[in-house]
Amino acid sequence: MACVLLFSRLLPFSHRLTRTSICLLSLFLSYVCYCALFPADTIMQKSGDPTPSCQRVLADGAKRRIQKSASCVLPLDARPMSVEASRLKTDQRPSLTLHIDTPSPPMGNLKFGNKKLPNAIIVGVKKGGTRAVLEFIRIHPDVRAAGTETHFFDRNYDRGLEWYRGLMPRTLESQITMEKTPSYFVTKETPHRISSMSRDTKLIVVVRDPVTRAISDYTQTLSKTPDLPSFQDLAFRNQSLGIVDTSWNAIRIGLYALHLENWLRYFPLAQIHFVSGERLITDPAGELARVQDFLGLKRIVTDKHFYFNRTKGFPCLKKPESSGSPRCLGKSKGRTHVQIDRDAIEQLRDFYRPYNVKFYEMVGHDFKWE
Repeated sequence: MACVLLFSRLLPFSHRLTRTSICLLSLFLSYVCYCALFPADTIMQKSGDPTPSCQRVLADGAKRRIQKSASCVLPLDARPMSVEASRLKTDQRPSLTLHIDTPSPPMGNLKFGNKKLPNAIIVGVKKGGTRAVLEFIRIHPDVRAAGTETHFFDRNYDRGLEWYRGLMPRTLESQITMEKTPSYFVTKETPHRISSMSRDTKLIVVVRDPVTRAISDYTQTLSKTPDLPSFQDLAFRNQSLGIVDTSWNAIRIGLYALHLENWLRYFPLAQIHFVSGERLITDPAGELARVQDFLGLKRIVTDKHFYFNRTKGFPCLKKPESSGSPRCLGKSKGRTHVQIDRDAIEQLRDFYRPYNVKFYEMVGHDFKWE
């Protein structure tokens, strides 16, 4: 419109202009009209920075308005983008959707299963072979056991069942939770307390010739207390008369029949399984097969898992494929016993004989300790 007006003003004077002047004037007017129709910023936009007239986004996320133009419409690939989006542009996709996912926790921190109160407890007896039974049975994939003796039902009962549950390992629904504390068998209050927790609890008692067991008990105590009195001094009130001191714990534990009577007030005999400490040494696979049957487990722990260590005089677990050495019990297991006078041993056998016979009758099995 401006060019038309300018030509209309100059038209009356055109007869005075030379042909050269008219050409120069036409070029000048054409340039003015071109500049009016196509502003300089639009021309520059085609080369160099594609966003001088639009909103520019700096690398740090701050915004700076350069120039606003109603005609600024940028294609998707020319629009400002954040640093993160610019990294994703290398995918060359028509449109991008950025998903921010919560990172998964490391596999080592994942916890499976729940802590449950035990389904089965090894309740005794001390120096009978309880640690061996626990270590052997926990090979089974369906068994998880607390690593240390909890002493909940005899020393820590006031802490409550939730404290006790917290000591248990995590188990899946199909797995059995176990613990072992040998002193339970000779603690008067324990049967009632376990029954109060669950009448369905399965109980395992590892028993051993009470004379041999007493000597083993004394040997262990002597290793910790070198100035301990002699075995005979502790075992007899009067050895010449054959009067045994039943107040000594090493002697009292071997009165299995008396302790079992207390347990049978709260649990049926079918819910208590007795493991022979002697056969656990000579035939560990056979004893473990019976334990697995009692717990309702498939017989997975078999003779292929054991070998006899002649140095310790005790069975050890064979080397797993992932381990560098066989797995034997600690140094205290298979320890050489203190030598005891033969007469003292015979006197103790005479003392225990009626208790042993009664125990055989109660459990329906002869352990042949004579």
